[in-house]
Amino acid sequence: MEGMPKYSMPLQDLPCLSLQGSMLSESKKNNKRKSKGCLSEGLDIECTPTELIQQWSPHHKHQRLISKGKENDRNQFVLARRSRRKKESTTCISWDHLPDELLLRILFYIPLQDLLRMTIVCKRWHRLAFDESLWHSVDLEGLTHTGSALQQVLKTGVRMLRCPRSFVEELDFTGIGPLQLVRLDLSSSIIPTSSLKSIICQCRLLEYLSLEGLQLSDTIISALSKNPNLLQLNLSGCSSFSGPALADMLKSCVSIEQLNISWCEFNNNHVKSVVNNLSPTATHLNLSGYRENLMLDDVKMLVTRCPDIQTLDLSDSTLLMADCFHVLKQLKALVHLSLSRCYHIHLAALTDLGKTFPMLRLLDVFGIVNGSHLSSLKKELPLVSINTLPFSSVARPTPATAARPVGYFMWNTKCRLRFNLSHLHVQPVVR
Repeated sequence: MEGMPKYSMPLQDLPCLSLQGSMLSESKKNNKRKSKGCLSEGLDIECTPTELIQQWSPHHKHQRLISKGKENDRNQFVLARRSRRKKESTTCISWDHLPDELLLRILFYIPLQDLLRMTIVCKRWHRLAFDESLWHSVDLEGLTHTGSALQQVLKTGVRMLRCPRSFVEELDFTGIGPLQLVRLDLSSSIIPTSSLKSIICQCRLLEYLSLEGLQLSDTIISALSKNPNLLQLNLSGCSSFSGPALADMLKSCVSIEQLNISWCEFNNNHVKSVVNNLSPTATHLNLSGYRENLMLDDVKMLVTRCPDIQTLDLSDSTLLMADCFHVLKQLKALVHLSLSRCYHIHLAALTDLGKTFPMLRLLDVFGIVNGSHLSSLKKELPLVSINTLPFSSVARPTPATAARPVGYFMWNTKCRLRFNLSHLHVQPVVR
């Protein structure tokens, strides 16, 4: 052993050394001409030394394994193939990045059916889809069961609601809170008095209201007095309220311009409640259908209290005679007069109406003047259209005489959202 060279080694170790040295030299030669994908050809064995792998691997692969490879923790090496991450496009903007104000502006132009579908996307879209700015005006006409839809719509803070000829179940709407309704049309609907009361009693901002044909109560009439800005009120054909309650309501609603209170279940006390308490601001009044309950003294009181009336309907007042014209001539601004079926007024008394009412342009005398007599009267009154409007339009949301416009208007304003569904039941699906 003493005569061995300084770096001599046992013979049994020489093959291993030569093999390792040949592999290292061979790797240096092949590394220059092999592509990046040849790593697997030299790493066939299971326990490959880490130093050798680092020499075989490209430099940038080695950096990635060191910096990002969680599988190399604790000095344990594991080969893993990762899918390349696609670069996110920087040119597109996600809906989630848009502010609420912009999304609401977009949703404003979306039809109702699509708007309801959007409520199930996520919590945010559900909140935005029911924002009160989108539900400013709603049309519920045509629903078979309106109660649940009405509850949902009232919660949105709707200001203009059209719901004529609908069936409303007996529901309590008091839990919704103060309502924002400004225009409301429930004409000819089937709705329990208790449900109607729970709606009207929460209204303080009403300006246009139609309850035509509904059964009311003194509580409902009294609740209307809490709406001082009421401009047009249609109670035609209503019932079940007293004269004193009506008088108190009219005293409070001092801004009324149009009142249709025709064909109600009235006696003479009800009529006197109207003519003695109607606001002097009234310009359109329909007080027809009271046959023997409307008298000349009532007309005198009405004319004295409301001298600016432009449209007056006293049809079916069978006690009125030609002497009423002497009283009515105080209405200097009268444009439209209806005396249909006032049978005690004769044709001769009508021929002088052009001089009595210089502003008169519309005259309804159905049942009094017919056939050839109508032609003669038209010649006597060339500036007046006679018997052209069989139905009154006073305070009515959609007058029967006008062709129904596309989009369903109410008081000359179009409802933006219109339901064609049988019910509304929306549940949020969150993510």
